[in-house]
Amino acid sequence: MTTPQDKEPGGHANGLGCPACQALRNENLTLRKRVGELEAELHRVNVHGDGTPSPPIGTQHTKRWASDASLDTQHTTPPPGPRTTQTQLIHVKGDDLMIVQDDPYLKPFVSSIESRMRRFYGLKQRIEDAEGSLDKFSQGFKEYGFHREAGGVFYKEWAPAAQAASLAGDFNGWNRYTHPMHRDEFGRWSVFVPDHPNGTPAILHGTKVKISLQLSNGEWVDRIPAWIRRVMQEAGDPCYHAIYWNPPKPYAWKNPPPPKVPEGLRIYEAHVGICTPEPKIASYNEFTQQILPHVRDLGYNCIQLMAIMEHAYYASFGYHVTNFFAISSRFGTPEELMELIDTAHGMGIHVIMDVIHSHASTNVLDGLNRFDGTDHMYFHEGGKGYHDLWDSRLFNYGHWEVLRFLLSNLRFYMEEYRFDGFRFDGVSSMLYVHHGIGTGFAGGYDSYFGGAMDEESAVYLMLANDLLHTVYPRVVTIAEEVSGMPALCRCVEEGGFGFDYRMGMAIPDKWIELLKHKKDEEWNMGEIVFTLTNRRWKEKTVAYSECHDQALVGDKTIAFWLMDKEMYTQMTMLVSSPVIDRGLSLHMMIRLITYALGGEAYLNFMGNEFGHPEWLDFPRDGNHSSFHYARRQYNLVADDLLRYKFLNAWDRAMHHLEGKHPWLTSPHTFVSLKHEEDKVIVFERGSLLFAFNFHPTKSFTDYRIGTLWAGKYRVCLDSDAQEFAGFGRVDHNTNFFTTPSAWHDRPHSMMVYLPSRTVLVWECVGQLMMIMIMIMMCVCVCVCVCVCVCV
Repeated sequence: MTTPQDKEPGGHANGLGCPACQALRNENLTLRKRVGELEAELHRVNVHGDGTPSPPIGTQHTKRWASDASLDTQHTTPPPGPRTTQTQLIHVKGDDLMIVQDDPYLKPFVSSIESRMRRFYGLKQRIEDAEGSLDKFSQGFKEYGFHREAGGVFYKEWAPAAQAASLAGDFNGWNRYTHPMHRDEFGRWSVFVPDHPNGTPAILHGTKVKISLQLSNGEWVDRIPAWIRRVMQEAGDPCYHAIYWNPPKPYAWKNPPPPKVPEGLRIYEAHVGICTPEPKIASYNEFTQQILPHVRDLGYNCIQLMAIMEHAYYASFGYHVTNFFAISSRFGTPEELMELIDTAHGMGIHVIMDVIHSHASTNVLDGLNRFDGTDHMYFHEGGKGYHDLWDSRLFNYGHWEVLRFLLSNLRFYMEEYRFDGFRFDGVSSMLYVHHGIGTGFAGGYDSYFGGAMDEESAVYLMLANDLLHTVYPRVVTIAEEVSGMPALCRCVEEGGFGFDYRMGMAIPDKWIELLKHKKDEEWNMGEIVFTLTNRRWKEKTVAYSECHDQALVGDKTIAFWLMDKEMYTQMTMLVSSPVIDRGLSLHMMIRLITYALGGEAYLNFMGNEFGHPEWLDFPRDGNHSSFHYARRQYNLVADDLLRYKFLNAWDRAMHHLEGKHPWLTSPHTFVSLKHEEDKVIVFERGSLLFAFNFHPTKSFTDYRIGTLWAGKYRVCLDSDAQEFAGFGRVDHNTNFFTTPSAWHDRPHSMMVYLPSRTVLVWECVGQLMMIMIMIMMCVCVCVCVCVCVCV
């Protein structure tokens, strides 16, 4: 008796008696034999230094091979033949990796690092052997999807479990029988649609198309092509439609991308749809015309665009992606996004994109989920393929075609839209098999390695970074990662994951903790400094006091925590308010100390630079589809009767000061004072001297602070200045002179006046400062020469 489990998708019991299935069985047995030979060879050559065998590279790709008893007609690309001798003899010794030499706490986990590195090199070699190169493998967008060729349009799609496929659309009256697609041995379907006899295209630009698939149960379904570049929703129609996009006149780029990555990234995090005060969905054109000049004026050199990849649910903030190669159509056309990026490049501004490769929407009709009728095509099958908290699907990074899809997705946005890099979302979820759910990371290294790490996901991130930095040397990659994974921002060759920066996610949490649970008098200066400086050596951090997370409904921005309902009535210049005075002062101080001490790059979410009131909430059923909170009220800055202009001016002053005295990239940082009773923090960063007085009531006259540099000082930034709505208690015409009196481990010191709730920044303008800088540079050169000679 044949049970339902014994039946194949085609309906044959065990596939016996069917010539086609028997042929597939024979092919499968040959492939299984090759996999076994490959694993045996890898077992022989890939061993740890202590002789214990490592996990065979490539095992993750054998899951979908059928067993003898049950033929699996869902084909995948098979493992290639034996690798070259050179690669087979690669021996990864963890103790020799730079990350282990720099961090001795990694030594107990060398075997885990070796395993990850071997899997990376092994997979990279397999791709190169099978596809020619990683570069070629990652250009799937030039092969898959729709492509205009001589005499017609070629379309290719991967749908391994489909029994039949055809292309339908406006061009053939939605007849799924006129343009059947042909399948290769790996489940890849293709069709060529010739032009009409008179030479006109059969598929016109801007018309609708879909792929029709026959599932294993015989049912026919329509799907939006996975590699489609344009998806639109018509007014009054809840469904999204795939659009063949081939404009007769391609966009003509005017400006080359900036030649190199800025030495100090100043990132403006932005969402196109909320960039206007009007309660509506804004456009790419509005962002180009209204926001780019604002960003340039403030002094930012990089924009991070959110919600670019198409997402059917607007209120998901762009994080439930449905169509990975299509940009969000609700903001405009592909050419209008290109113009936005082109214009930014003309202003010298880099543009990076929020890329969501950690998960995908569960939508079936307009997404990737159950594309060919199975739940394990692009994603893991069963519970492993679902993220319970996010209600989304999780990619199978061990699958050949999934890797092609995701790596090509990165190349597509770099090539077609000329983005300058990516912020990878949800990296913590990718790195661990538990996805960080119900797990606390207290800093113990045992929580990072061993069985908790998802090696397939980790290797994908390494491949992505290795690819991007090889093909595009000027690319920037940023990881949104909360656990503190060691070596995340070290290059792959050193044993790392290859990111350039990680988000300093502990910093905003500390500020919210203080504002929510502590009185001003209870703020601990040591904890603030520790949070801002607690980052991994040789790994760069993007510091921020708040981002879009803190602006979302359910949380509060720093401005709202500080001033709350007073912002509705007391932000006018016509009245005075101690709540507003306190709020403005602390808002400026929090942002500058985060900027100056928290990392090697700085980020601000749009509108927060001027203390945007209220929260961010996208139209949804819970708010009656209202756009009231899905907008940014930039008009508040232009109103001279409101105080928002002062915070905006402070943001501009900070960036222009960093541009004049770059501290983000400076190796020199020294905190000389953390005084709990006085609530004072003093430190040097770059060539500037910072002093923060967080005390709510006490001002200090003749307050001695230490400094490395001898000479004459003058104030270059003062949060109490009247141009920032301050009280003007410090005379900027006053010069400050050091004495050779050592103070707080500094060789020189000077007496200053520190008003309450004020930050002062000094620059040394005397010749002694220049002499000290030249001496420091000479010392650094001598040390480097000595090191090179020794090596």
